[in-house]
Amino acid sequence: MIKGLLKKDLYNLATYKVSLIIIILFCGIAIIGTESVQFAPIIICTIVGMISLSTFNYDEIAKSNKYILTLPTNRKEIVKEKFILAIGATILGGLLGLFLTIIVVNVLNSIRPDNVINLDYESLIATTIGGMWGISLIQAIQIPSIFKWGAEKGRIQMFVLLFVIVAVVAGIAFLIMQTNFHIDVEMLKNVLHQFGFIILVLTMVIMYYISYKISYKIYRNKEE
Repeated sequence: MIKGLLKKDLYNLATYKVSLIIIILFCGIAIIGTESVQFAPIIICTIVGMISLSTFNYDEIAKSNKYILTLPTNRKEIVKEKFILAIGATILGGLLGLFLTIIVVNVLNSIRPDNVINLDYESLIATTIGGMWGISLIQAIQIPSIFKWGAEKGRIQMFVLLFVIVAVVAGIAFLIMQTNFHIDVEMLKNVLHQFGFIILVLTMVIMYYISYKISYKIYRNKEE
């Protein structure tokens, strides 16, 4: 049944097809044109990842879950499908941003050899993974919020929570600076260089897992 739910959401997302292509090309070329190539995968990954969450709006407007629950499916499958779609969109957005950046940069370098853009592949891959981590955090916060309060209120709650997280992090940073706490920057760089990829992927898996558990618990007790 999850396959059928995915088909439903992909069919709804097909209406974004032309707009998505235009936005991705415009953002990608515009950012690459300024030679800030490291930001292109982040923007594209964010766009694709956030569009995947628009399926909640379709379901809410059409009240489709009421009908879906009369079919041979259950709430766990509905929640799982949303996370499969979100994770798939994040991976697709990251890969699309990475390869589009590489392709456009190489095309630009071939047609304007006097103004070559030096592409640091290692940095580009690291930035892409960082962008995927960022959109994963947003999705992990927003999906349970939407299941709890609905699409519109869920977005508001997400922004409030993100603001609180930023405020707490800023507060901790301020306290560290006030206490003259010493951080070995070189050691931190070495750790991130050696284990950064593993840390990012592992935290993404943990975020999605916790978010899924919370979302299912909320939706299991929710009346449609």
